Amino acid sequence: MQSSSLGRISQSSLPGAPTIGFISPIVWQIPSGLQNLTSMCKLDVSFNDLQGECKKEKKGNLSKTLVITLTSISAVVFSVSVLAVIVLICKKLRKRHESQLISTTEERYERVSYHALSNGTNGFSEDNLLGQGSYGMVYKCTLHDQGTTVAVKVFNIEQSGTFRSFVAECEALRRVHHRCLVKIITCCSSINHRGQEFKALVFELMPKGSLNGWLHAESDTLTPTDTLSLEQRLHIAVDIMDALDYLDNHCQPSIIHCDLKPSNIFLAEDMKSASKTQQNSNSTTGIRGTIGYVAPEYGEGSSVSTQGDVYSLGILLLEMFTGRSPTDEIFNDSLDLHKFSENALPERIWDIVDPTIWMHTDAYNSTIRSGIKNCLVSVVSLGISCSKKQPRERIPIQDAAIEMHAIRDSYLKFARSLLVEHGIYGSIK
Repeated sequence: MQSSSLGRISQSSLPGAPTIGFISPIVWQIPSGLQNLTSMCKLDVSFNDLQGECKKEKKGNLSKTLVITLTSISAVVFSVSVLAVIVLICKKLRKRHESQLISTTEERYERVSYHALSNGTNGFSEDNLLGQGSYGMVYKCTLHDQGTTVAVKVFNIEQSGTFRSFVAECEALRRVHHRCLVKIITCCSSINHRGQEFKALVFELMPKGSLNGWLHAESDTLTPTDTLSLEQRLHIAVDIMDALDYLDNHCQPSIIHCDLKPSNIFLAEDMKSASKTQQNSNSTTGIRGTIGYVAPEYGEGSSVSTQGDVYSLGILLLEMFTGRSPTDEIFNDSLDLHKFSENALPERIWDIVDPTIWMHTDAYNSTIRSGIKNCLVSVVSLGISCSKKQPRERIPIQDAAIEMHAIRDSYLKFARSLLVEHGIYGSIK
């Protein structure tokens, strides 16, 4: 059998092999171990049960695997179900909180209807449009029943994140109290004439309009009454920094503005500034802010921060005293407002200063020019310190506010001394 690997029972020549009859030969593989037994002369399979169905392999291992698989799937399904329930509960609680917040705001202030706002803006006509923000439009509105004129921010509900922004601003405005922040009159949460959801905030109207209109007047025949003097710019800069310092360091939790720019700064009758506020603690709806003013780290996915506000403040400060917007056509990938200003310090400061400043003072008096130069170099240097590319290199807002106060007070002291000692009027406001 050493040379055989297969055996055929029906024709086997093994001694004592039973007769199977006329059935098909059964062919099987002889184990290699038996082939090597040279002394074996007989293979007896007479006591083997070779009839009936072959016994199937036990399925114990298969059943065990199936049980483990089903148990794992059940555990996953259960965990997902529990998580889904938790998410739904959190959403319901958040919506309840948001509804309570809106109701509280409406109860705190006199309510106003959608129809009153629509009528007061002539159907939200472009003729009454004051500006456009990240999440909606701002209109001039006359409330006929009350005989007052207000500003209305209408939120674009179709834009992602708008409702969250509306609730955040309601929350922020409910908590803030500062002379340099625009005061809320009421909010409106209703349905418009198309049956769509309508959200709006109603603010006091600042009669002198936005800072942007004063810095970038479109008239070809500008006069001193159409532009801002150096003293007015200094006062406005101080007010902006005081407001931002309050939001960042004196509110619990801190309120991050995220969209500081001239069109969000409004001027009162006395040319003092007031900023609109908006609260954004965790940005999940894209880059917050406006191109040119938004901190560079936001474009890399960083969370919003007070240092992001400081960057925007620095750009705003440079714009206020150079008259150049960060999106001006002279700027490109290799030159921005920060570098433009930094390259001019200190000797070429006159090359970048807003020329309309000279409408308010004697540009040919060497004493006045010297004082103005010192002031401008200090302000532009502060703007550069605020708008550093790396957040850790930027000056803290509270320090920037202290420095801005010192710059303004120093210049006013200088200007008044000229008036008292030499009779030179330096356009002190």
